[in-house]
Amino acid sequence: MAKHVAVLFGGLSAEREVSLNSGEACARALEERGFKVTRVDVGRDVSAVLSALRPDVCFNALHGRFGEDGVMQGILEMLQIPYTHSGVLASALAMQKDRAKAVMAAAGIPVAQGITVSRFEAAKTHQLPPPYVVKPVNEGSSVGVVIVREDRSHPPQEVARADWPHGDQVLVETYVAGRELTCAVVKGKPTEIIEIRPSAGLFYDYESKYAKGGSIHVLATEIKPKIYQEVQKLTLMAHEALGCRGVSRADFRYDDRPEGTGALVCLEVNTQPGMTETSLVPELAAHAGYSFGELVVWMVEDASCDR
Repeated sequence: MAKHVAVLFGGLSAEREVSLNSGEACARALEERGFKVTRVDVGRDVSAVLSALRPDVCFNALHGRFGEDGVMQGILEMLQIPYTHSGVLASALAMQKDRAKAVMAAAGIPVAQGITVSRFEAAKTHQLPPPYVVKPVNEGSSVGVVIVREDRSHPPQEVARADWPHGDQVLVETYVAGRELTCAVVKGKPTEIIEIRPSAGLFYDYESKYAKGGSIHVLATEIKPKIYQEVQKLTLMAHEALGCRGVSRADFRYDDRPEGTGALVCLEVNTQPGMTETSLVPELAAHAGYSFGELVVWMVEDASCDR
């Protein structure tokens, strides 16, 4: 009998549309390989839905809050349904950017300097000398990120708006110039490294991540071997320091400009990276010799509880 996989997608976060795309791509790949697949657009009744469905495995294709932050993982642990990606603690920790940075720094991983403050304080006065970055402490996909450039005399007013949906705490970080690099962990090993170049502007924002042609992905072979190996080493260190399981992806900035500092910092770790046609992890897995279908099947086979 074919293994029954419930693909969890959609959900309640600001990344709902991306999750729908990720989940559909994974569901199709599993169906093509003979799995019985049920697509579950996750709502607040998900516990009852899964209790009635009783799948063999849940493929967690949710992104953002309520799916990537330990909440869904806790429900699946209670229901004792094996699931993909990281467990409760690693998911909650990686999603809370300020806490994740503290753990990574303690493990010897370089991170951007920053402070956590009220969004109203961030809108009142510059918390750091410009340029700096203001971001929600618990959103993904660059949702809600504001870059305060050197020529901006006033702090960002948008974070104090009444309709700001990303929580009252924000992380204010020193802006790190240079290249955007990303590396994943698949089957317990770091992958190759991709440099991400936004097609427009200086920032790999939501549109750059998910729109066709929004960014250019370049295998970062021209980076010095020492730096290349350091990114791979730090990616695995971050995966292990946060307690991740299955697939994760770490994002870095490397300032190799002629006038730059030479700094290499880890920006964050994604415990449930995108699985859309423009996503980085499938591309990185392909460089390692795994087709999209092989990657998704391995993730199902790797699923468990107590992650």
